[in-house]
Amino acid sequence: MTRPIRILRVIGRMNVGGPAWQVSALTRGLPEHGIESTLISGEVSRGEADYLDLWESDLPVIKLAGLGRSVRLLGDLSAFVSLIRLMRAERPDIVHTHAAKAGVVGRMAAIVTRVPVVVHTFHGHLLHGYFRPSIARAIRIVEAVLARRTTALIAVGSRVRTELLEAGIGDPDRFIVVAPGVDEPPVRDRMAARRALGLSEDDRVVLFVGRLTWIKRVDRLIEAMAAVQEKVQSSILVVVGDGELSGELQEMAAHAGVRAEFLGWRSDTASLYAAADLAVLSSDNEGMPVTLLEAAMSGVPAVTTDVGSASEVVIDGETGLVVNCNAASLAGGMVDLLNDATSRRRMGEAARERVVLEFGTERLVRDHVDLYRRLVGLPA
Repeated sequence: MTRPIRILRVIGRMNVGGPAWQVSALTRGLPEHGIESTLISGEVSRGEADYLDLWESDLPVIKLAGLGRSVRLLGDLSAFVSLIRLMRAERPDIVHTHAAKAGVVGRMAAIVTRVPVVVHTFHGHLLHGYFRPSIARAIRIVEAVLARRTTALIAVGSRVRTELLEAGIGDPDRFIVVAPGVDEPPVRDRMAARRALGLSEDDRVVLFVGRLTWIKRVDRLIEAMAAVQEKVQSSILVVVGDGELSGELQEMAAHAGVRAEFLGWRSDTASLYAAADLAVLSSDNEGMPVTLLEAAMSGVPAVTTDVGSASEVVIDGETGLVVNCNAASLAGGMVDLLNDATSRRRMGEAARERVVLEFGTERLVRDHVDLYRRLVGLPA
């Protein structure tokens, strides 16, 4: 092949989160490797923060009505037809879909138009914690059928791949693991970052970054923080993010007497991590959480529930703590680290060293370049 490899990349929406970051990094990084990448996305839902507005307003994106988050028959059918037209016009060598809805609609369109290579990335899965059992079973069946018609399946972590295989989705020969990658943040002054948030040097700052939805279990985190603040008087929870549970969670924190600041979505995440003593993840289900990678890149240790591939980011006892999915375990881990500045410093340094080596954006792009070249029959 003497011309550039042409890829059509499809994602349901560019809401703030790991999939949007990864898609953005690939769209920007692939052209220097002789790969043309066209990004197609739906619109974010009402109340969701738009990754493009916050960080990537100049990223070239083809917006397609009907993709988005919600499942709507007419909208999904419209998106399916539009994707078929685009694929016939663009004649891509590879269609690469990301996350659940785009993975279904995009791969079906690629199959209909006989695109030579179809790739799908599981940034997590919807098999646990999202839907009632009957819907989860239907999702499993659809994903298993589509997996057989997909050239390569990417999981963002080893545990995510294992859970999908155990559910009968895909086979080991078709799956590869490609972890997310993040950029090194600009250096921020710790005290300046704290002053901007109205915090003092004596405060022990626990930072949560993410969507305020049920699966993230911020209610569990608030319950845990109530126990933490009984033992660490200067502790404060800083919540960065928004979602349908925002008002309810703020009321819950106030009712529990938890000292907390809800900041909504912010574009200055480097400053927020600089101000933090500890990052925390309280979810019931995850892929490989990019927020934990960002915290580690900033030298901030983390306490996380043992879900998805979180334990592949946070090495228990070395770069943070991995705990059971309950408030008591979460609180215990946070108290241990908040009361031990030496361990926090040691774990933060180890976290940064590891993530710089293994989870950089250049590695993310390179892994995809090698995969794409192999799939179209070119040497890596």
